[in-house]
Amino acid sequence: MRQFTAVVNPTAGRAAGAAALLAVARLLREAGAELETAYSRSLPHAQELARAAGDRGRVVLAVGGDGMAGSIGGALSGTGTVLGLVPAGRGNDFARALRLPTAPGELADLLLHGTPRPVDTVEVSSAVHDRTVVLGSVYAGVDALANLYANRAGLLRGAASYYAGGLRAVTTWRAAHYRVTVDGTEHRHTGYTVVAANSGYYGSGRAIAPDARVDDGLLDIVLIRDAPRRLFFTLMNELTTGAHVHRPEVRILRGREIHIAADREIPYGADGEVDAALPVTARILPGALRVLHADPHAELPGQRPAPDPR
Repeated sequence: MRQFTAVVNPTAGRAAGAAALLAVARLLREAGAELETAYSRSLPHAQELARAAGDRGRVVLAVGGDGMAGSIGGALSGTGTVLGLVPAGRGNDFARALRLPTAPGELADLLLHGTPRPVDTVEVSSAVHDRTVVLGSVYAGVDALANLYANRAGLLRGAASYYAGGLRAVTTWRAAHYRVTVDGTEHRHTGYTVVAANSGYYGSGRAIAPDARVDDGLLDIVLIRDAPRRLFFTLMNELTTGAHVHRPEVRILRGREIHIAADREIPYGADGEVDAALPVTARILPGALRVLHADPHAELPGQRPAPDPR
């Protein structure tokens, strides 16, 4: 029977993490699993708790949203420790990419009996920010600015905070001139954003890179070029289905490493938590993290089929 350590911030998200854990924890214990809870004071403290639990051979449960999942997943990347997710945040985008169930009974069953599945992680580095490892995506532009506003939204929660933050960011945005280098090849880009996606989702369920796979050893790089604001708002609405990728204003590249620079100070973010300014480099770390998943061979929703090994 598996031994779990749940890492949770008891004050984040109006204590949503602690509340989400209660029902799952009861079911895990009733099934005979050992579960201990470690309360974190901050994301760096959560990483310390996760590493310590992993060193003792325990399955680590990241309880919270994408910030907690990305922070703990990054800390466990390359260690061999198995990670489980108890989604309890605004976005839960990495959990969505893995199709994790939301019902406590189904989630508990997955944590008890699911197969650890190797997924890619993303190493992020810049001259002014410490190296970090995240799970979902790195984004540089109006979306990073919107995320900053969303994190300061106060009473607004979930998708509402992202929409409000996006509206405020777009109305003040002017096109940036980017230099995007993918696996050594430079691409010039003028527009709203550059997104290097491991997971297909960001911003509370927006399918920014619908063909991205978390286990293919590649980043899907989405460039949204300059366009009238009215059209950009249409693109934002199309992010719910991924239809935006068919527009001429959207370009998709793929690669293992990307360096993003711009002609002015442009914010970038990663998994909703790393807030800094360009330039930044993101590099894929293939299969660096083991995550509990019900079926490691299942195709993820909206994603391209796995490559034919022949």
